[in-house]
Amino acid sequence: MATASVSPMVIAPPLSLRSKLPVGHSAPRSTAPPARRANAVPLRSRCIPGYTRFLRWNENAKPPCLIFARSAGTDGGPTKALAFPSVIAILHLAVSLGTILAADKLLKQAFVAAAIKFPSALFGMFCVFSVLTVLDFAAPSAAMGLVGFFEPATLFIQRWLPLFYVPSLVVLPLAVRDVPAASGLKIFFILAAGWLASLSVAGQTAITVRKIVKTEMIPAEPMAKPSPFSNAELWTWTAVFVSTFVLAFMNPTALGTSARTCLPFLLAATVLGYMVGSGLPSNVKKVFHPIICCAFAADVAALAYGYFSKCGIDAVLGYYLTKASSNPGAGDILMGFLGSVIISFAFSMFKQRKLVRRHAAEIFSSVIIATTFSLYSTAIVGRLIGLEPTLTISILPRCITVALALSIVSLFEGANSSLTAAVVVLTGLVGANFVQAVMDKLRLDDPIARGIATASSAHGLGTAALSAKEPEALPFCAIAYALTGIFGSLLCSVPAVRQSLLFIVG
Repeated sequence: MATASVSPMVIAPPLSLRSKLPVGHSAPRSTAPPARRANAVPLRSRCIPGYTRFLRWNENAKPPCLIFARSAGTDGGPTKALAFPSVIAILHLAVSLGTILAADKLLKQAFVAAAIKFPSALFGMFCVFSVLTVLDFAAPSAAMGLVGFFEPATLFIQRWLPLFYVPSLVVLPLAVRDVPAASGLKIFFILAAGWLASLSVAGQTAITVRKIVKTEMIPAEPMAKPSPFSNAELWTWTAVFVSTFVLAFMNPTALGTSARTCLPFLLAATVLGYMVGSGLPSNVKKVFHPIICCAFAADVAALAYGYFSKCGIDAVLGYYLTKASSNPGAGDILMGFLGSVIISFAFSMFKQRKLVRRHAAEIFSSVIIATTFSLYSTAIVGRLIGLEPTLTISILPRCITVALALSIVSLFEGANSSLTAAVVVLTGLVGANFVQAVMDKLRLDDPIARGIATASSAHGLGTAALSAKEPEALPFCAIAYALTGIFGSLLCSVPAVRQSLLFIVG
């Protein structure tokens, strides 16, 4: 293969300096191309995504020239100018994410004040989706501009989504302390068998409906992926963990209360566990999922601090998830994002609105049947095997994402919300590890059926596991993941449905 020749680069001084050259002297001229360093990085790869206007490569100019955007009055090189986009990006993320979090908090306070028993975040999601739909009809550019404004927030939520599920696993030793061993085995049986049954029902429903409607697949809208973790992030969180752990050991109430003082190092341990777990080889992740690694790291940190401070691990786990807004722990901070996760569903569903319209029959029929089957089959099996009614109620929304599962069980009296969250996460872990092999055995070969079945039975964790190897199923996973939680919440918000479930549970 012939290689293209590169013309020598001529570098001339600016016009303002040419007059200052001695008479009879011309600007130095290079006769050979400069030597390329072995570790040189192509200039194009140094551009910051979304801000390439700050660094442009003029490919048509002869000779090629590099154009830098420089602030007025600066004597240095382009490095300072290139640092501005990152600051702008951080501010953009802070404003967009802060807007979603503030909206979620205000809606929650309003619903509590009005004594409305309906998930406030779900109402917010409907409002955002409605606004986007109206704007798309009246002014499409405004709708896309609004989606683009909140893109950093949705990517942030997508990047850290598994972390928001972890607190329930971290405090699992406290949640199951009063659960008898026999009841624990029954719960695990319902979890595993129920996941398999829900997967089969959703997948077979999707295939049956597809054979009836015979709708051909079309390419889905591309979905942005969050950036991987960097070494700088890893070392930063490590420094936070070490320094705040020492501070908490030296002064257990340095930040006012024990929970606040333990918050930084417990949060750092949780984040570090997720980063390390995400970087493990794929064959190791099948046994040691990043979520498990994350919870394990937080529990080890709690155990170490409980041992050295002589307060015990139970007390530290109590500091991790206090469920008190005036004295939050690390788990409370993470679970505070669950409402924003629900609101962000509006943007993902809006992006895939064409896909939803085209395959509405398959998607909605599968989600409705699978969600109804999951709720009622859990109640029936719990009654048949003799599981305590309060525990059965606590695991009813086992196939619904944590953020909405907690809202659902709050509609029932006497439910153990910590057990609910733990069972939901464990269901997702089962699905993440076995969903592909089981669907192959069940001969669910259609990408639409595989995506819907995975999300309807194993929510977000199953979706992440499947989409990593089958990206063509990701749009259907994302849609079914959101719709399963939405329909489950709407269904349980109906008093007659709640009474029927309570009657079955006994």
